[in-house]
Amino acid sequence: MSSATRTLISPATLARPRGRAVYWTVFTGVVLLFALAFLFPVYWMVTGAMKSPDEVARTPPTLVPEHWRLSGYTDAWDLMQLPEHLWNTVVQAAGAWAFQLVFCTAAAYALSKLRPAFGKVVLGGILATLMVPAQALVVPKYLTVADLPFLHTSLLNDPLGIWLPAVANAFNLYLLKRFFDQLPRDVLEAAEIDGAGKLRILWSVVLPMSRPVLGVVSIFALVAVWQDFLWPLMVFSDTDKQPISVALVQLSQNIQLTVLIAAMVIASIPMVALFLVFQRHIIAGISAGSTKG
Repeated sequence: MSSATRTLISPATLARPRGRAVYWTVFTGVVLLFALAFLFPVYWMVTGAMKSPDEVARTPPTLVPEHWRLSGYTDAWDLMQLPEHLWNTVVQAAGAWAFQLVFCTAAAYALSKLRPAFGKVVLGGILATLMVPAQALVVPKYLTVADLPFLHTSLLNDPLGIWLPAVANAFNLYLLKRFFDQLPRDVLEAAEIDGAGKLRILWSVVLPMSRPVLGVVSIFALVAVWQDFLWPLMVFSDTDKQPISVALVQLSQNIQLTVLIAAMVIASIPMVALFLVFQRHIIAGISAGSTKG
């Protein structure tokens, strides 16, 4: 005899008009409260760029600008050279994403399905790097990029200085491997019986089934490069090649506060748009890691 699941509000209470009214009132209030908590900082930043410099620094602050003006956004676009730095960021993020997707997927597939010798030892060594603080790797990475081993060439002021270190992402590799481990073996064996090789199975069977986790890895890869500051600052000494995260700090010395706020708003638009477009894939990829094939 199965026991009924007990909830905070019983079905009998929800069946009454008064109970439904109280439930939906509380539910709507909680949703609005959380929406306000998350959206108010965004509203404050967007409207802050539309105020005058004196109004932004005023105490107490004003919730609504006295005079709505878009000059902060236009000045930020022109004075801080946002198109150039945004394009630099797009190039660096897209390259890091492509390199990471290709090499991390290949490595995860090899560790999961090809079962190489000492594969568990290699995976353990990769996961051990997650315990090393990122700051401790900055100096070795910089020395490597400044004088590439064997080739003895410098990758400073070169997008490759961002792309190649981004490939070594242990977290994304482990995420992909765990997903590949859960893929149904009978599907892969059926493809192998039909004569498909290992590479063909990866391209035609594994990758189409792995779209959710590939979407999550893509988001992680893009956001990591887009918001990174310390490493691009060390790699790009040339101001014209710096990404938006570094340029905002470097060019903010003699810029009005409203212009700087407007530049931050513009810099955050691509990542917000990316999340809104691919949010279904992100949620599907996160939930896919908890299901078994």
